[in-house]
Amino acid sequence: MVKGPQVKEIPGPKAREIIEKHHKYMATTTNDPNEYFLVIERTEGNYWIDVDGNRILDFSSGIGVLNAGLRNPRVVEALKEQLDKVIHAAGTDYYNPYQVALAEKLDSIAPGDFEKKTFLSNSGTEANEAALKIAKWSTQRKLFIAFIGAFHGRTHGTMSLTASKPVHRSRMFPTMPGVEHVPYPNPYRNPWHIDGYEEPDELVNRVIEYIEDYLFDHYVPPEEVAAFVAEPIQGEGGYIVPPKNFFKELKKVADKHGILIIDDEVQMGMGRTGKMFAIEHFGIAPDIISLAKALGGGVPIGATIFRKDLDFGVPGVHSNTYGGNALACVAALTVIDELENGLLENAKKLEPLFKERLQEMYDKYEIIGDVRGLGLAWAIEFVKDRKTKEYASKERNQVVVEALKRGLATLGCGKSALRLIPPLTIDEEEAKIGLDILEEAIKTVVG
Repeated sequence: MVKGPQVKEIPGPKAREIIEKHHKYMATTTNDPNEYFLVIERTEGNYWIDVDGNRILDFSSGIGVLNAGLRNPRVVEALKEQLDKVIHAAGTDYYNPYQVALAEKLDSIAPGDFEKKTFLSNSGTEANEAALKIAKWSTQRKLFIAFIGAFHGRTHGTMSLTASKPVHRSRMFPTMPGVEHVPYPNPYRNPWHIDGYEEPDELVNRVIEYIEDYLFDHYVPPEEVAAFVAEPIQGEGGYIVPPKNFFKELKKVADKHGILIIDDEVQMGMGRTGKMFAIEHFGIAPDIISLAKALGGGVPIGATIFRKDLDFGVPGVHSNTYGGNALACVAALTVIDELENGLLENAKKLEPLFKERLQEMYDKYEIIGDVRGLGLAWAIEFVKDRKTKEYASKERNQVVVEALKRGLATLGCGKSALRLIPPLTIDEEEAKIGLDILEEAIKTVVG
């Protein structure tokens, strides 16, 4: 297969027709016909093929779902084989071997030298809802502390934790009570205007001080807080990588007050950062971990892994219908095997290439204010001025469009950042092709 995208016209006539029908018949969600005008018909390796035959190199992984490849052959074969056995087996009332095998595997690979259990669901927001209920039930506490910039979902419980864009809560009051937000240790943008790359310890100290000296000393009783809820690297909020010691310091506070730590790995888990779980970069073992997106290789699934002693223990407190779906479980087991047998290493191998090329772009183009990432999770933040850090949202959007016109699919995040999250199956040549296209798009926008 010849590598590189092939674009005739995008959007082409078939795509324009489908986009028009989509907005006529489908509910308004996050589609934008002016920026993300890709109408996908099928896949070919690490490329999307659209309805007009355009071939687009993917740097989006289906919003972080397809880490193991756009159509991983082993996952496809596992699904075909499972279709001849059973599709769904009501795993929360009856029993089936597929969910047990997956739970056993997840419990064994999750960080933490303690016994664990797993609840299976259908999505990231459901995995986080389960985490909230586990924390409330086990601690008999009702309060939660989340972080500004976080994204944990759009259901009412998880929306209460989410704090990345006001639109997520627009017209949705009241949200779930009992959630307080504190600043995340964003090295590039934070309330104290600290350069967190130069002074990481100072930044972490300020966040911990805010929790201890302002929240706990003034209006949040720490003995009533069930859990801190955090992404190890904030995803939708801008791919924010905190200082290395942040979670160790947060864990000290949590342990002091008997507070759990819920680690939302929905976007950054399953190999995206070069480790199976992103929290492994930060040296702690969370009490509860939520997973979804890449776990199923394209099949909807969520998982909540937690310390065994936190279990409900009473039938009926929590359950669902589709959790432990046989197809989803065999897909997830295959994805984990693929990650353990080459894809994690590939993410580590390509990290220096992305770091070097993006740094070169930073040095060339003043419109780039920050470059950050780990493994194959990278972001460029666009600004109008490096001193003022004024967001360049319009310019970021233009880069997305120009890249797509040239055959590269990317996604925005935060107010003016662009995330680069190719499938972990990508090779060095394809990575270079994609980065070259990205630079051409930036050149076009800056003139």
